Amino acid sequence: MLRTALLAASRAPRVRQAVEANPLTRTVVDRYVAGTTPQDAVAATRELAAAGMHVTLDHLGEDTTDLAQAARTVAAYRTVLGELAEAGLAGRAEVSVKLSAVGQFLPADGEKIALDNAREICEAAAAAGTTVTLDMEDHTTTDSTLDILRELRVDFPWVGAVLQAYLRRTEQDCRELAHAGSRVRLCKGAYAEPESAAYQSKSEVDRSYVRCLRALMGGEGYPMVATHDPRMVAIAADLAERAGRGPDSYEFQMLYGIRPAEQQRLAAEGRRLRVYVAYGDEWYGYFMRRLAERPANVAFFARSLLGKG
Repeated sequence: MLRTALLAASRAPRVRQAVEANPLTRTVVDRYVAGTTPQDAVAATRELAAAGMHVTLDHLGEDTTDLAQAARTVAAYRTVLGELAEAGLAGRAEVSVKLSAVGQFLPADGEKIALDNAREICEAAAAAGTTVTLDMEDHTTTDSTLDILRELRVDFPWVGAVLQAYLRRTEQDCRELAHAGSRVRLCKGAYAEPESAAYQSKSEVDRSYVRCLRALMGGEGYPMVATHDPRMVAIAADLAERAGRGPDSYEFQMLYGIRPAEQQRLAAEGRRLRVYVAYGDEWYGYFMRRLAERPANVAFFARSLLGKG
């Protein structure tokens, strides 16, 4: 029930206004969001790279219904990609893009606009010497996102996909995308979904995650295992070993600010570990989904506010 309430709050304007207006919130948000500027994102990337990790940068923003805002998002990605290249960090960092932030929901030709904007980001990434992964959002966008992925991969075969294990369709999607050259990030999912589209209990989602892992590890693509669950980390490593995969043929991914000691441990073991680093002013929806994912995050948030009050 708490998770459902937090996910509903992530799209509630009045709750957003109250949270953003609280001066104490920022100290907690800073745990999960690297800052607001491209320079903040590059600084976080430099620090993580020095610790032996890789990075994917997400310029925060979603549900854009304004063409000018979508264009500003594209410009922001072009800027951060240029700064990564200039800093010599493009080999360690890529970018993650939400298609809703670049026009997918625009009332007229939204999908075409999102495709054109995503292509422009891919061109900037190619020039910088790095790659792009398309983030996945709620289940209503899955078909559109995968259609755009297929279009982009004609010219940029390295574009990564994200699949969410809590969706009932995902095991089949994993099988279809587990081909040579295909990069696929598997996560559990962080949106409120109906039972008709998604598994509801943790045990069902966990079982689906393992089935999807088997499909990806047994395929010819490049699995990106996005999880903070120690059991799933161990299962993924075991499945990779059984499939005869070397350490460079897959990677683990974790969120900035969550289980940093585990991130350091995996990197120290020689595992390929990529940290998902979000930055920008539009942090509210992202932050609320992080709270919804784990009760410990909510407790941390509450303790921080009470301790500052």
